[in-house]
Amino acid sequence: MSYSPHAAATQLASALRGFDHLFANEISSAKKVFASETDPFHLVGAGCLCFLEASLGLETSKMSEATRLLALAEAGSRAALKTAAKSKSRASAAFPPGLEYEIANADTVVLLGITHALSESYMGYLQCIYAMNSAHGKFSKLYKTVFPNGLDSHTTPSITPFSWTPSVTPSPAVSPAITPKTSSSNLSLETSAFTSNSNKPAHPAVKPSLSFFNIAGRWGSGSSSLASSSTSSLSPPTPNGALSVVEAGNPEEIQNLKNLIIAGTAFGFGLFNLVFSLLPKKAQSVAGLFGFAHSRRLALQALAVSAEYAAEGEVHGVFAGLVLMTYHGVVLLLSGYQADEARIIREYEGVVRGIEARYPKGALWILNRAKILRMTYDSESAIRVLKGGLEETRKDAEGEHSEGFKQADTLLVFELAWIYLSQRHYVESAEAFIKLTELNSWSHGTYYFIAAGCHISLAHSDEVSPDEKEKYLNQAQRLLDAIPNLLDKRKMGGKELPTEVLIKKRLAFYKEKQKRRGGDEAKFAECIRISPADELGIFWNTHNRISPSIAEAHIKDWSVLSPPVGIDSPYMARPPPTTTPDLDTPDELALRLLLLGIAHRSIGCVGIRIKNSPASTEPASSSSSYIDTSGAAPESIVESTSSLSLFEELTPYADNASACLRASRELLFAAHAFQSSIKVSTWIGGLAMFELAVLDLKEVEVEENNEKNGNSINPGLSADMKNRWKKALESARIKLDAAMALAPNSVDLSSRLDSRVVMLRDEIGMKAEMLGFTA
Repeated sequence: MSYSPHAAATQLASALRGFDHLFANEISSAKKVFASETDPFHLVGAGCLCFLEASLGLETSKMSEATRLLALAEAGSRAALKTAAKSKSRASAAFPPGLEYEIANADTVVLLGITHALSESYMGYLQCIYAMNSAHGKFSKLYKTVFPNGLDSHTTPSITPFSWTPSVTPSPAVSPAITPKTSSSNLSLETSAFTSNSNKPAHPAVKPSLSFFNIAGRWGSGSSSLASSSTSSLSPPTPNGALSVVEAGNPEEIQNLKNLIIAGTAFGFGLFNLVFSLLPKKAQSVAGLFGFAHSRRLALQALAVSAEYAAEGEVHGVFAGLVLMTYHGVVLLLSGYQADEARIIREYEGVVRGIEARYPKGALWILNRAKILRMTYDSESAIRVLKGGLEETRKDAEGEHSEGFKQADTLLVFELAWIYLSQRHYVESAEAFIKLTELNSWSHGTYYFIAAGCHISLAHSDEVSPDEKEKYLNQAQRLLDAIPNLLDKRKMGGKELPTEVLIKKRLAFYKEKQKRRGGDEAKFAECIRISPADELGIFWNTHNRISPSIAEAHIKDWSVLSPPVGIDSPYMARPPPTTTPDLDTPDELALRLLLLGIAHRSIGCVGIRIKNSPASTEPASSSSSYIDTSGAAPESIVESTSSLSLFEELTPYADNASACLRASRELLFAAHAFQSSIKVSTWIGGLAMFELAVLDLKEVEVEENNEKNGNSINPGLSADMKNRWKKALESARIKLDAAMALAPNSVDLSSRLDSRVVMLRDEIGMKAEMLGFTA
């Protein structure tokens, strides 16, 4: 069969309807659309759908099916590309014939590679690199064809993170081989470029390429509103011009094809670079052997280009938005410190609002709305959003779209479970984690372990009676006893998950402790005094973005355990005298010190959230729950909170902030000092050094905030403050080196620490550049 741009455009338009169903949680309808044709676009759609089900649910059976479907899509797009290469017909004189199939082919290669990385094991990362080896040349070729002048050939405020005075000249920041769609006039960088609520793709004209980066590039300053230029001054296309269409056809269909080429190339190139930039350093060193080079900044710029097309339903644009959401969410959750947190949240919020406007019932966008609320210290609102989303899903399940998007809905429950845990809602958290075992086949042993920890926390609460304590301990024991069989039944790719390796060690540790203390080994839950949920919560950074009152409650629970901590703070409790200490191993003592250090730092940094005086009663800023008088942006995801009430809540803790930061440093160093004595939890030393690196940065951030609050006339940084930042940045780098030295492959969940270190190093580098420091 010969190649026809018109036929390709028609096939794409049909497949896009399937993706519209997918992003709106209408999975059964999406599957019907993708199954209706066998062209490369429909095959890619079927593969992408199964890939999302597999990656979001982490289910082995789905991963196998996703691999099969993506392999079919890869073969189909490769065959179509060969046919198109022999044709002289093309959708645009700017592009070789069949470039759309080359993009589809590259899509499948990347998705196949990512399935390997989902195991979070070094072997999985290496398999990912091997699978992506062939994609490297594809993306390089596509990038040079579609963006011959690159993405950063012109400096704009949107792509230069440290240029605070925006340019108003709409010179090309990117020079794609065809010109992209029109922006809205007077478009504010701060409120997002997504303004259309239409479910019908727009008919884009030409716009200044500056607005490519308006939406949520990680590097946008978000400080200005730019008006789009008139399109009437454009010169008509010439035979060799970038917009020369050489085959007549439906203009909208042909435009869809062009959008796919631009958005698809930017998405693939951006995702490829971002994946490699986020791999642990050990895996990156192997990638270097293949000649791979990566730039995270360029990756995020490319994804921002692609995401411009999300509001129109271009599939790569929506996926680019999802990647940007995921990236922003991961950085906010796991990096520990952000050089410009308010900007990340603002950009994150802009991407979510734009896509959510088109797909208001999509679980993935509801999930990210809740994540933003959680990251801005409004966990109770996040809980309401998630519960509301799950209720909508329940209603849809009873209606036309009975299948729904189970895997995406599962993420709502997963997020809800962790937020409940962070808020000390232990009953609800345990129920949510157990509910997850009904929704997917990922590590049920991990879910049981965390749920058991919730029951242990309840058992040791001051508010329960002896009978209730026994009930909760029995529930915890029942869950713990079930874990070994669950771990044996469920292994990803025939190998144990990193969390499951840790859990098996902890179960053996608890049993040995109970035996050593002369207790009934069948009731070893009795000897567990630090909740397993709190322990695993360290790896998900659950104790970072919590209120000071929650942190204070944790400190009381952990410090009241015997023996005494030996380090004082305003919130430490004294354990009662006892001849049998609650914690009697270096592993437990180090774990308690680590948790206490994190909780004290959380209280110590509360002053960062207080930016203005209590006289203001303006709503909170749209970009965070910090007290601010700037007012909320229209349609902000972040709900308004009274500055006065927030001030009253935080001020008592701010008075003890310095003491808490001092205690945090002593506690974290003490945890690290136990490293040579630790037998099982050998990951503690590396985590303690990582948290100390975060503390170095947060301490100076608090000092900078205090200096600015005390100097309203000249709010710029003093020379002394810049010097303190320089020392803190260097100290943090040294501690991160030490953390990695303590985290070889043999240490539990070392790859997760490795990834967190990579993210924090990026934030350190960004802060250094913001301050004008050389590397």
